[in-house]
Parts: sequence; structure tokens; C-alpha cells
Amino acid sequence: MNPAEEYILNRPEPYRGILLYLQAVIEGTIPGVELKFKYKIPFYYINGKPYCYLNQSKDYVDLGFWNAAHLSVHLEQMNTEGRKMMKSLRYRSLEDIDTAVLKEVLEDAYSVKDKKFW
Repeated sequence: MNPAEEYILNRPEPYRGILLYLQAVIEGTIPGVELKFKYKIPFYYINGKPYCYLNQSKDYVDLGFWNAAHLSVHLEQMNTEGRKMMKSLRYRSLEDIDTAVLKEVLEDAYSVKDKKFW
């Protein structure tokens, strides 16, 4: 089993369910993403470049974006707490996930995938 998938499956509920749902939406929305295990968390890459990551921490799951400085949609829903450059969508339950917003942010991040980190 891929270490990234093992990470997801070994999380307690409700985080496992959130992570599995996010994994399905990411892989169903973004062409060519590759799930790897980097920095001790699941990290999606496109053509060898970082795209986004999944991280369960404390009482939430973060879906963080590598090129966050270039994102332009739903910024009011992005979390930047304690970080200077990274932005994430943060979820505490499956019900917190607005799939339409999630897909729009994923597509926005895909549109800037070739830009520099900063």
C-alpha cells in the first residue's frame, strides 16, 4: 500500500472520512494528479511539481495549496493561521465541505500550477 494511502486509512474518524472524500474529489476533478507521501503527509503532484497536500492536525483536516499566493477564488474561506504563504481549506466534518467551493478552488489552483511558489 502507498504510504500516503496508509496515512489516510490510519486516521481516526471523522478525519478518515474527510480525507477519503477530499481524495476522491481531487482525483475526480484534477487531471494527472499523483498522490505521493512527502513531508510525512499525503501530497499531490502534477508533472513532478507540488500541487496540494492533505494533513490531519488536532481537530481538523487541512487541504493546503502549494501555489496559494496565486489563488484568486474563495479567499475568504481560506485559512492562513500561523502561516505566511500557505493557504488551506479547513474541515472539521464532512458536512463542512462545500463541494462546489472545493472544486472551484481546486480548479483555480490548477490554473496557476505552473507559476512559481511565490
